[in-house]
Amino acid sequence: MKLVMTLLARDEADIVDAQIAFHLHAGVDFVVATDNRSEDGTTEILERYQRAGLLHLLRESGDDMRQDEWVTRMARLAATDLGADWVLNADADEFWWPRGGSLKDVLALLPDRYGLVRGCWRHFLPRPDDGELFAERMTVRLCTPAHPGAKATIFHAHQKVAHRADPHVAIAPGNHDADGPRLAPPIRGWHPLEVLHFSLRSVEQLRRKAVRDWRGWVQNRHGLTLHQVLAYEAGRDGRLEEYFDSFVASDEDLERGIAAGTLAVDTRLRDALRAIRREDGCFRLPGDQPALSFPRPGVREDALYAGEASVLVEIDGVVRAESRVEALEERVTALEQGLVPRARRRLARR
Repeated sequence: MKLVMTLLARDEADIVDAQIAFHLHAGVDFVVATDNRSEDGTTEILERYQRAGLLHLLRESGDDMRQDEWVTRMARLAATDLGADWVLNADADEFWWPRGGSLKDVLALLPDRYGLVRGCWRHFLPRPDDGELFAERMTVRLCTPAHPGAKATIFHAHQKVAHRADPHVAIAPGNHDADGPRLAPPIRGWHPLEVLHFSLRSVEQLRRKAVRDWRGWVQNRHGLTLHQVLAYEAGRDGRLEEYFDSFVASDEDLERGIAAGTLAVDTRLRDALRAIRREDGCFRLPGDQPALSFPRPGVREDALYAGEASVLVEIDGVVRAESRVEALEERVTALEQGLVPRARRRLARR
C-alpha cells in the first residue's frame, strides 16, 4: 500500500516541520504540498523535504483561498502521477493518529468495497506561551466539543476523511468529505483515526490568520465560518490578545475541567515528537530510526472516545442530507435550463 498525504500551508513554520515528520514516521510514504504565499520560513521547510525526495511542492500565489480546488488537484495528482492507493488530506495543524498500529494498518482493515474512512477531530487548547514547541505546552485536550451548529465556541466536533486514490475525486471545503466514482460507500459510525487538532497556538499565529488571511476568507465562494469572523473582528478592534486568552486553559481551568470530565491531559503527540526530534530542533527523516508505534487504547479510553465521536453520526446525516439537496437543486436547474429554450423555440414556431 502506498499512502500519500496532501497538505496546504501558508505561514505555518511553527508547526509544519513537526506535522510532516510525524506523518512520515506514522505510515505516510509521500507528501504533496501546496505553498500559498508563505513568508515565514514555511517554504524553506517544504523545500527541505522536497530535496530529500519525500515531497512534491506546488505553489499558489493567489490570495483568494481556493482550498477545495487546490486540495482536489493534489489528491488527483496523488492518484494519477504518484501511484497512491490511499490519500489523506490534512491541514498543517492536524496530526492523524491511528488507534492502534500505523496509519497503513488501519486503512488495510477496510474491505475493498469501501472507499472512505472517517477521522474524528480532537481539539487541543492553547496554554500560556513559554516559547517552546507548541506540543510541549499544548497537552490539554477538550473532551466535550460543541455541535457544529452551536455558537458558543469555535471548538466543534467534525470529521475528516481519508480515501482511496481516485483520479476524479473532489474534496469538500475544509477537507471534511470527498466524492468520487471509486469512493462509495463510506463506512459510517466507525472512526479509527483521531485527528489531533492544534488550531490556536500563539497570538502571533492567530494574528496572521485573523488579519492577513481575511481577504482570502472573504473571497472564498463557500462563505465565512464563525471563527473566521470572530477572529477578524477581534483583530480589527485591537482585542486579539484578549480573544486568544479567552481560549487559554489555565492551571485552574485544567483542574476544574479534569474534575468535570470536560478536559484531559493528553501527552501523546508531545511524546511522539520528542522521539523523532533532533537536538537542533529539527525532525529526523524516516529511516533514521524505527517508525512511531501506536498502542491500542484501553477499554476506558475507547468508551470515552465513542461518546465523543457519537455526535459525528448525526453530522454525517446532515452532510448526506445537504448532498441530496444540492443534487436535487442541480437536477432542477438542468431541467429548467432545458425547458426554457424548448419553450422559446415552440413560441417562435407559432
